[in-house]
Amino acid sequence: MELGLIGLGKMGGNMRERIRRAGHTVVGYDRNPDLADVHSLKDLVDALPAPRVVWVMVPSGEPTQATIDELGELLDAGDLVVDGGNSRWSDDEKHAEQLAAKNIGFVDCGVSGGVWGLQNGYALMYGGDDEQVAKAQPIFDALKPEGDSGAVHAGKVGAGHFSKMVHNGIEYAMMQAYAEGWELLEAVGSVTDVREIFRSWKEGTVIRSWLLDLAVDALDKDEHLGKLRGYAADSGEGRWTVEAAIDNAVPMPAITASLFARFSSRQDDSPQMKMIAALRNEFGGHAVTAAE
Repeated sequence: MELGLIGLGKMGGNMRERIRRAGHTVVGYDRNPDLADVHSLKDLVDALPAPRVVWVMVPSGEPTQATIDELGELLDAGDLVVDGGNSRWSDDEKHAEQLAAKNIGFVDCGVSGGVWGLQNGYALMYGGDDEQVAKAQPIFDALKPEGDSGAVHAGKVGAGHFSKMVHNGIEYAMMQAYAEGWELLEAVGSVTDVREIFRSWKEGTVIRSWLLDLAVDALDKDEHLGKLRGYAADSGEGRWTVEAAIDNAVPMPAITASLFARFSSRQDDSPQMKMIAALRNEFGGHAVTAAE
């Protein structure tokens, strides 16, 4: 099939390549002309046969809203917009209603896989009506990892991004646990090789995971993480997870504490946050701050 893809950054660019490798045609647009196949959203829409499927992969909030607004004026009845960025689930409901007024479909899709998605595939969580999801199914199949898992129709519009939000909240807590354990091991004089302890956990233990593998990769590059400042940003989804927990009276002490730990990293040079920063760089290519 043919797809329009808006936003060709670290994630979007690799997604375009993976979809093309699966045999589909992708027309990509990005504000950076060096990355784009066309020079405007209008050119992108004009290049696609009807009914069109357009995947939006831009930052959440105003950039996504502006893109939805413009697409609403360019697309025709029967076309479909998929928001694959990290939008808040409540925005999805608004966007679906906005586009439905013009008989344009809408599906939200949480995407996980970071800079490794091109090679390994992307975990996908999508929400929307069965009819609209079916229009994008060949693209979901191209992006997902091989095998039976890695993609799910999570429910109605908003369910995909809500699921991805919870996924990221869990991710916060898991990274925090590894970071705290690493700092404690580093602090004890009798422990002489923390990196190899982490490496030994990769096989046969109940805490083995891809995040643990990435932690070992980070320690191989910088054994004591001395090149990093203990600062870790948050993308917003951890905050949204905690807010949703409050709204639904669901206790989330571990995820909440991991979010607050990120805030503490902005006050002092935290050893734990060096590991968090290293992990975020390993799985997502997120920027790190060099030690002074």
